[in-house]
Amino acid sequence: MSSPRVLFGFHAITVRMKTAPKSVIELHVEANRRDARMRSFVDRARESDIKIVETDGERLDKMAGTSRHQGVVARVEHVAMPHSLDEVVEAIEGPPLLLILDGVTDPHNLGACLRVADGAGAHAIVAPKDHAVGVNATVAKVASGAAETVPYIMVTNLARTLNELKDFDIRIIGTSDDAEQDLYDLDLTGPVAFVLGSEGDGMRQLTRKTCDQLVRIPMAGAVESLNVSVAAGVCLFEALRQRTKAAV
Repeated sequence: MSSPRVLFGFHAITVRMKTAPKSVIELHVEANRRDARMRSFVDRARESDIKIVETDGERLDKMAGTSRHQGVVARVEHVAMPHSLDEVVEAIEGPPLLLILDGVTDPHNLGACLRVADGAGAHAIVAPKDHAVGVNATVAKVASGAAETVPYIMVTNLARTLNELKDFDIRIIGTSDDAEQDLYDLDLTGPVAFVLGSEGDGMRQLTRKTCDQLVRIPMAGAVESLNVSVAAGVCLFEALRQRTKAAV
């Protein structure tokens, strides 16, 4: 049985209390914080019969590994998520929408990507086991609960996984600043997986070669590229816009 993990911050813990309240082992709250937001938060925890422990700020810092916990830290059990990409894809109703991250190592970027993936209705994020960050407390905090709702699948061989996705008739679309085609020229209503590389190096060469096509996000200003989470949001929400329009 896996050991408990730590969540911190109002958003991340509130989503866990909403989606899986019985998985919250105990909730530590800062003893001297009595503002309206904290009172409302504690009332919700009590309604879910969650054990509440008043704790000093120094201990909360140690539990969270940071002082940016907003005065709330929870010890939680792991919630079962799909263990493989096959499980994810086979359970999808309608055209799949996936986000592939090749080489994203910053936990803040991954957390933000999880958040936009949840907002756009993406079915999963896929990343290689090497040269990529896993889901930790910082990722969960930045994701504001999306780490509990969006499957994050880490695979041994990303290029092979992309080829396996093609067997499901999922189109692999890589993003690159030097691509000739614009994102907004594509029909994204069918099964799609967007591939984004790291901010420094972009996609690895083999990943790039495995994509069915490459597109760029049109840029009108002096900046040449976007943060990976912003680029992910642009791509995923354009797919959502097209699918919503097509369904009307």
